[in-house]
Amino acid sequence: MKLQVELVRSPIGSRRKSRRTIQALGLRKLRQVVVHEDNPSIRGMLYRVRHMVAVRPVEASDGPT
Repeated sequence: MKLQVELVRSPIGSRRKSRRTIQALGLRKLRQVVVHEDNPSIRGMLYRVRHMVAVRPVEASDGPT
């Protein structure tokens, strides 16, 4: 299963560790969306910045990945 992650709050003014986590997730701009494979390390990162991101599951598609 994959997770769609969207940056909904700016990391400006947040703690350095949270800003670095947002960077590690591949998010740079507000409303930017990235897709990650669901695994414990990604879940931990999302938990740390849960107040700044919106997460939705992505269903598997039959098309190319």
